[in-house]
Amino acid sequence: MAEEKLPTRAQDFSEWYNQLVLKAQLADYAPVRGCMIVRPYGWALWENMQQALDRRFKATGHQNVAFPLLIPRSFIDKEKHHVEGFSPELAVVTIGGGEKLAEPLVIRPTSETIIGHMWSKWIQSYRDLPVLMNQWNSVVRWELRTKLFLRTLEFYWQEGHTAHATRGEAEIETRQMLDIYADFAVNDAAIPVIPGKKSDAEKFAGADVTYSIEGMMGDGKALQSGTSHFLGQNFAQAFEVKYLDQGGQLQHCWTTSWGLSTRVIGAIIMVHGDDQGLVLPPKLAPYQVVIVPIYKTDEEKSSVIEAARKLKSELVATNVRVTLDGREGPSPGWKFNDWEMRGVPVRVELGPKDVAKSAAVLARRDRPGREGKISSPLRGMPEAIAQLLVEIQQAMHDKALAFRKANTHHAKSYDELKMAVENGFAYSYWCGSADCEAKIKEETRATMRCIPIDQSLGEENAKVDGDGTCVYCGQPAPERAIFARAY
Repeated sequence: MAEEKLPTRAQDFSEWYNQLVLKAQLADYAPVRGCMIVRPYGWALWENMQQALDRRFKATGHQNVAFPLLIPRSFIDKEKHHVEGFSPELAVVTIGGGEKLAEPLVIRPTSETIIGHMWSKWIQSYRDLPVLMNQWNSVVRWELRTKLFLRTLEFYWQEGHTAHATRGEAEIETRQMLDIYADFAVNDAAIPVIPGKKSDAEKFAGADVTYSIEGMMGDGKALQSGTSHFLGQNFAQAFEVKYLDQGGQLQHCWTTSWGLSTRVIGAIIMVHGDDQGLVLPPKLAPYQVVIVPIYKTDEEKSSVIEAARKLKSELVATNVRVTLDGREGPSPGWKFNDWEMRGVPVRVELGPKDVAKSAAVLARRDRPGREGKISSPLRGMPEAIAQLLVEIQQAMHDKALAFRKANTHHAKSYDELKMAVENGFAYSYWCGSADCEAKIKEETRATMRCIPIDQSLGEENAKVDGDGTCVYCGQPAPERAIFARAY
């Protein structure tokens, strides 16, 4: 059952990623170019992400809804910046039931327009506000260059939409959702992200302000891993979303939207994965534990399987996601490699000698080889595994943070920036000029990822200089920005 090894990340990071997604059975290519089929293992990972986010959304008062897949073309055209930003990416239906449609229908690239249309009917008074909605769905954007999870024509996500009486409330909501994304990334995905504000060139089409969380991948490139948009009154004016205030005056609402998609699965792969395959954070892994029984004779098999099933039942009772690999045929060594490649956080190796000692070997996926193995008594093992999962979750975050810090350079000159973006982040003063931003992108292929909200990047005792000078033009610059090549 020999199988071709993955290329190493150093050899070809992109091909390592492509092959790993397929070999780990996360997803596969669909018959339609640029689309993907998410397989059960990948969908289980996405479901765990959904639950972690959904819990946070509901705790902050948001309710789930479902809006249609098809949107009248005229809706997209109503908001000038929105249509300019999305026109090249739209998929349009012109025939239905064998007849040419009176008005073409757009397959939703996002739902601000149709939601704005309905809000204009539903919102009448300040008593109807705020409206806090979220939906889990898929959207279509006609991407030319695609990559599984990172950029596909159709992708799965959540999109939140809220309407408020005041600008201040909408701005607080926008930042609250950015904080929720950052909390999820750090505490569930074990990805240390940088929350910050996008430049005008990089913001969402139709937004006044866009915020994002940016993560550093294992090759030093950036990945935008979630966005939160303050839409001002742009869509409220386009769709006449108004309310009567307490003084009896008609006012336009202030709105927000925010989204996080399956591309974060790509982030998890690229941040934590190694040359053996996936390394999944325990909080999100489809299986947190795999039990691999080891035996040669029928007699050994009987006692080992009995002990393995008993352990599995104990783990299930303590809400650990566990699978018992009872496949006949493959050797234990083959199974070890297979589950390593699929990134299960803890592997339990259980053989006849272990059963005789009432113990088993626990192997940590985040520390391959001998250093990640410990022998643990079967009695009290659920508690030992629960503690180990907590340690692994923290260790994965800390390792990713150390990698980001090591590859983030406080570039003071343009030459330093050019060197930094070859394999990491450049953190540099930027004057805010779109011209400087465009020149940097043209000359280095690096984009301005965000202006970090925390200008110290969360580093303790980090010295934050006062106003500096732009890394490109030398003009006064009040803030520093992250520049990087990105997915």
